[in-house]
Amino acid sequence: MPLPSGLLTILNFYTQLNNYLITIIGPTAIGKTALSIKLAQYFNCDIISCDSRQFFKEMKIGTAVPNEDELNAAKHHFIQNKSILENYSVGDFEEEALNKLDKLFEEKNIQIMVGGSGLYVDAVLKGFDEFPDINPSVRDTINTQFEEKGLTYLQDTLQNLDPSYYKTIAAENPQTFQNPQRMKRFVEVCIGTGKPYSSFIGKRKINRNFKPIIIGLEADREIMYDRINQRVDIMMNNGLLNEVTSLYNQKHLNALQTVGYRELFDYLDEKTTLPFAIEEIKKNTRRFSKRQITWFKRTENANWFDYLTPVEEIINTIKVTIS
Repeated sequence: MPLPSGLLTILNFYTQLNNYLITIIGPTAIGKTALSIKLAQYFNCDIISCDSRQFFKEMKIGTAVPNEDELNAAKHHFIQNKSILENYSVGDFEEEALNKLDKLFEEKNIQIMVGGSGLYVDAVLKGFDEFPDINPSVRDTINTQFEEKGLTYLQDTLQNLDPSYYKTIAAENPQTFQNPQRMKRFVEVCIGTGKPYSSFIGKRKINRNFKPIIIGLEADREIMYDRINQRVDIMMNNGLLNEVTSLYNQKHLNALQTVGYRELFDYLDEKTTLPFAIEEIKKNTRRFSKRQITWFKRTENANWFDYLTPVEEIINTIKVTIS
């Protein structure tokens, strides 16, 4: 016998009051993984990874996947659980992550999520907006135009039909302009509805069965850039070039259109030298980190800490919130 709607609402509200998702955000190479493990050990809970590149089992070195000791130190989910040959969207991740959290909250009312992919963090915390159904013929026309004219067609069309959203992408995540699937979707909505894509954003009220506690890590720019440069050198020493070489025949796949892989594909195509490619990885990773900071600094109710802050101080902040 189903519960009355009023009682169900009360139960959902009670559940939300008692479930907490500690969410660790910040730029790449700032120390999010190390902090997440310490917190998971303290609160005796699991870790949900929302790094959109660490999902893929073929991309281990270039995505800074936690090492074996780190993976053994706490239970991780969504680490190298997909193949680059699979179509896996942020919407797919949202559904799978929420299902996993539902099960984890049955065991422990505190769980941890960590990652530098702002869109994926937002998907779990806030969900996605709803868009009208689009006539399939619109998609077919867009695909035809894309095949003939390439990404430029998608970029120019979005700029014309939704200049506001175009400017948002340019400021916060310009790499999106190089993602055909996402660009097609933006254009499809604009053409199929006759309205800007941005007009549908922020209209849907999303309810979650947990309260987020958001912990942000930051550092002075010079320190952050130095950590990034060191990480790239470590990746190269650990065999990043060999990893990229093994993926060369799949270089057209969307999952591989990312920093650390594109630059070395150019080297393998003899477009650049290896030292130049390495410096490009460092430069593009630094640019990526700036975009991450811009994205995450918009996050409401985030508690920001210097990356060297003792973990005890962060734990005390969390405990005050849940007490």
